[in-house]
Amino acid sequence: MEKGLEIDFETADRITLSSLKDHRKYLSKELEDYFKKDRWLHTDDVIRNADLIKALELIISYYGGTND
Repeated sequence: MEKGLEIDFETADRITLSSLKDHRKYLSKELEDYFKKDRWLHTDDVIRNADLIKALELIISYYGGTND
């Protein structure tokens, strides 16, 4: 007997895309607050966030999303 939840791949892709976009938005907000509101962010995190945002934009495009 199998247990668990099964969803079709289109739904899984939409969930994945939504999660990726949410995380990109979170990282972008951190950078915006750092630059515009003088919020503290470790220098390594500033660089890492910028790199991750670029990577997320590439993956979001792959999943058919837009980088708006």
